[in-house]
Amino acid sequence: MRIDIKRINDAVNLEATNDTGVKLLMDGSDAIGGKNLGMRPMQILLASLGGCSSMDVLSILKKMQQDVTEYQVVLNGNREEGVEPSLFKTIDVKFILKGNNLDANRVERAIELSMTKYCSVAKTLEPTCSITSSFEIL
Repeated sequence: MRIDIKRINDAVNLEATNDTGVKLLMDGSDAIGGKNLGMRPMQILLASLGGCSSMDVLSILKKMQQDVTEYQVVLNGNREEGVEPSLFKTIDVKFILKGNNLDANRVERAIELSMTKYCSVAKTLEPTCSITSSFEIL
């Protein structure tokens, strides 16, 4: 896996490109000279957790023959205050699903499998961060 990062302004606006040419913009807060032209790195880490677990959950539910018609994940992370580096201490992940006859037990099991076994981002964060999850079927 390779990512190339280049600076695209005279401050901290950065462009990351993966090995297939897909680009992601990053920027910093005003406090460090950023202009909020992209996500901050720690926001990307939260998004990565949501994306990684979503790929697992959706794949597992498909194998369980669950018809998901709408899907959303809301993540809330809390970081240490007043220290550097400021690590995530807690992250809450809420899965919101809509579908045809979704089985709550299967949804719960898919999320559990992702968070405890398959999601590499969750496993990376696990040593320093408490991750909780919940779900809602609309």
